[in-house]
Amino acid sequence: MARRGDGAPFVVDTHGRRTLQFDGTIIQSEMDLAAPDALELAYTRTMMGFLLFQPAPRHILMIGLGGGSLAKYCLRRLPDTRFTAVEIDPAVIALRDTFGIPPDDERFSVVCADGAAYVRESADTPDVLLVDGFGPGGQARELCSAGFYDDCHTLLADGGLLVANLWSGDSRYGLYAARLRDCFEHRMVVVRAEDDGNRVAFAFKGGRFPPGRAQLLARSRALADAHPVGLPALAQRMQGRLEQRGTHPDDSAPASIRAARRRS
Repeated sequence: MARRGDGAPFVVDTHGRRTLQFDGTIIQSEMDLAAPDALELAYTRTMMGFLLFQPAPRHILMIGLGGGSLAKYCLRRLPDTRFTAVEIDPAVIALRDTFGIPPDDERFSVVCADGAAYVRESADTPDVLLVDGFGPGGQARELCSAGFYDDCHTLLADGGLLVANLWSGDSRYGLYAARLRDCFEHRMVVVRAEDDGNRVAFAFKGGRFPPGRAQLLARSRALADAHPVGLPALAQRMQGRLEQRGTHPDDSAPASIRAARRRS
């Protein structure tokens, strides 16, 4: 597909890789043409950290389809899991064949809908809720509001978790993280996605929090062979963040942010 300047999604193929872009600058999704189910972008591997707490989820709901990297990985590696992807942009969904996203069946479905409205109105109770809502204008603010995070908490099954991809370069990043922390009653940890600007928040509904260090590290090693996404290193980063709770900028918002975090 040719490059466009109107915010419509387009595809670029180069050096054996296929990317989804909106502006020719930021890569939204990336696929290795020789290994189409692999997770190429660091933040997608980090989002798979939910396996440390939900190694065999019954149902995963994802807001934001993109190039389908996470959907394809989960469908291949979690054969007993049902996966629903909600995408607001029909032009993105129209590219599903280009990225090798499988057709809908009894385990997998793609829904064209507003993600915030879907979460608010759905009667389902997913074990894992993945939120990766970016578009031509960057991070979708409707997917970062206190009301949306409250709806996510309500929708999740007991013991479930929300995994949200956030961009640390966004001027409202601290506000979004504070809202999420509030809605999940501080049962949350934010980790860096390897060496890029993405931050991934893991927010928990019920269950034990924070997780025990030995249990976290042991589970990461047990899952490492089945899931080549760097879980042992992620568990170490997560544990380090848990030990710093209350002292790191990601976990302590300025007073102005604390005062505003429940707005919109």
